Amino acid sequence: MRGLRLVAPAPGGGAERGAAAESGGSAYDRRLVDALGDLGVDARLVPVPGDWPEGGAEDRERLLAAVLDASAEGVVLVDGLVGSGAPDVLERARDAGVRAHLLVHLPLHEETGLAPARAEHLAGLEARALAAVAGVVAPSAWLAARLPRAAGGAAPPVVVARPGTDAAAPAAGSSPPFLLHLAAVVPRKAQDVVVAALARLTDLPWTAGLVGDDRRDPAYTARVQAAVEAHGLADRVAVTGAVGGAALDAVRHAADLVLLPSRAEPWGMAVAEGLARGVPAVVAAGTGSAEVLGVGEGGAGEGGAGEEGADETADPPGALVPAGDAVALEHALRRLLTGADDPAGPLGRARAAARRRGAELPGWEATARAVVDGLGLAP
Repeated sequence: MRGLRLVAPAPGGGAERGAAAESGGSAYDRRLVDALGDLGVDARLVPVPGDWPEGGAEDRERLLAAVLDASAEGVVLVDGLVGSGAPDVLERARDAGVRAHLLVHLPLHEETGLAPARAEHLAGLEARALAAVAGVVAPSAWLAARLPRAAGGAAPPVVVARPGTDAAAPAAGSSPPFLLHLAAVVPRKAQDVVVAALARLTDLPWTAGLVGDDRRDPAYTARVQAAVEAHGLADRVAVTGAVGGAALDAVRHAADLVLLPSRAEPWGMAVAEGLARGVPAVVAAGTGSAEVLGVGEGGAGEGGAGEEGADETADPPGALVPAGDAVALEHALRRLLTGADDPAGPLGRARAAARRRGAELPGWEATARAVVDGLGLAP
């Protein structure tokens, strides 16, 4: 096996995403390297400190040195949070004979809440970065389909390596039903939409947790918390901040529904982790989370086509709603939560479908094998 070095942001840096808890992207990086090692690949994370995604001049010099050094030990894969905003580094590496690959978790300019000028600037940087690399690794077909637009034309070859999902014991759920939104508190993750929808459901029994890093966008977190209080939901909706370890296992085990109606989402590891526990999800149509559910764009349970080869007559493991539409989210939740104690009701059937879908999701070995095959690591 050829070696692989994954050049990634060091913990604690990043102007756009903050320095708090582990993100889905950093978890992907770590688990991919571990899984490659299990396959016999000499794989290692190469952390690069800096104020990413662009970094200062010294940050970019450190990044260039890391890429050039890593190339002597195998294939270089650069996390998009450091590479997409520093195209000059990838161009200089290319000119030195090193064709790195780029791991794009989400195009930088698609992070919601950016000023238009900032988003346009980041889009221009990323297009240059994509032109400078030998290929791209993407975590979903949804994201792979968006890369030509991000590249401003034809994208380099793309390897789809979906995040793996660990097997887990079935969730016990809660009474009343517990709705879990597990994501960083940032505009893209749409906690504001969730609160607006829940405010229309006070006639039904439920509690909810908005669980995730609440330090990345303090102003947005404050708006979400203010909305919870303004709607009189403080006794039913908890904004907890990030949790890990046993506390994270506990909230997952208590969940009856996972909510992730993100405005943009490349995959949705929280959705996959819920399905592995038999917990259905309500997610935004037209995002990678729909790919996780294995349902089509028409909407789960409402005539939406399944993914290729799926049984389109089977109950779906949740529901799709239009991104940003609190009324549609309320309607989907109302349908699932009405008669929630009935195993034959909508939520009971969605739970059964979630168990089936969770059993279909591949583990991290499949992620690693996709990278091995796609990047030519095998001898």
